[in-house]
Amino acid sequence: MASKNPRRNGGRRSKWAAAALIGIGLLVTGGGYAGATAAMAAGDTTQTTSTLTVEDGKKLFQANCATCHGLDLQGTNDGPSLYGVGELSVEFQVATGRMPLQMQGPQAPQKPVQFTQEQIEAMAAWVQSEAPGPTYPESEVLDGEGDVSHGAELFRINCAMCHNVAGAGGALTEGKYAPPLTTTSPLHMYAAMVTGPQNMPVFNDMTLTTEEKRDIISYLMMRPTENSPGGFSLGSLGPVSEGLFIWIFGIGSLVAISVWITAKSN
Repeated sequence: MASKNPRRNGGRRSKWAAAALIGIGLLVTGGGYAGATAAMAAGDTTQTTSTLTVEDGKKLFQANCATCHGLDLQGTNDGPSLYGVGELSVEFQVATGRMPLQMQGPQAPQKPVQFTQEQIEAMAAWVQSEAPGPTYPESEVLDGEGDVSHGAELFRINCAMCHNVAGAGGALTEGKYAPPLTTTSPLHMYAAMVTGPQNMPVFNDMTLTTEEKRDIISYLMMRPTENSPGGFSLGSLGPVSEGLFIWIFGIGSLVAISVWITAKSN
């Protein structure tokens, strides 16, 4: 008698085999397509960020800076003209996060940078093409191979009254301050001396020669590796912090000992 559910003949495929093959094919095809798309996108991004032009810098400036500085760098009521500031000033202000300005205040603080270095350089190049000014120095100025002892002397004479003899920064008037220099890059040290941002004076070649600027930069690059030979640095703020330490801990200890002796004798 014949069975109602005859067995499959030898070698006959299951009814799920076709579905499984289709699924595997879709996965392989989709994965390959996704990988190729990601690779193309990465290639496009690399090309875009590495081939920014002066025209791209103009568009970036007009989209992010023109509200305050004007479409043609002429300035507005909210920001100064940029004629003559040059690409070095733009690179300094934007690469340190000081610009775009977050809010009005005594001075622009450092904050996280909003642009890539390529975008910053493109904007700086456009400003330089429209309103030339100070530009980047030769690489040897920033190599840290200058006369460190001469740089230390020049720093004490020209910079320590604001930035502190240890480069730790210090307070100025009306809520302003001189920032610490312990983490400042050599390029931004040079840019600050040449462009005079905010409260800082401009040190042109008549005041400090390029070689003297190199010496100061070399000294400041060496400073972070120094230890404090006298023990606790107390912020390297000089007699202010030292006097406060003596007043609180020194005189405080004497008062505490006097009170203890009086209580003991009674």
